Amino acid sequence: MGNWGFRKKKKLKDIWPKKDDGEMVAPAFLMHTGGKPMDTEITLSLLEAYGIPAVCQYPNDGQFGKLIVGRATGGVDIFVPETLLGEAKDILGADIAEDNEAGVSEE
Repeated sequence: MGNWGFRKKKKLKDIWPKKDDGEMVAPAFLMHTGGKPMDTEITLSLLEAYGIPAVCQYPNDGQFGKLIVGRATGGVDIFVPETLLGEAKDILGADIAEDNEAGVSEE
């Protein structure tokens, strides 16, 4: 059955956008998430779902804190390609529309 239900994750260098000359687009700061790992994972998953690659940086304690404590106690900085920064901000800043089960407008 092979790898049923699992996709092999592509390497960042393969999905990061490139300029016309073949160089990688520079990363741009998107946001800082708190010390909770779930906040970072949800944000990264949302960006990945919309095809926006992201890079994490652990500014205060580095990856050492993540290794010892199990999470980045100082939070995580998330970077995206500068060409996709506006789109990433729009995605993260969008309001969540709830489905109306009855199909009736609330006006």
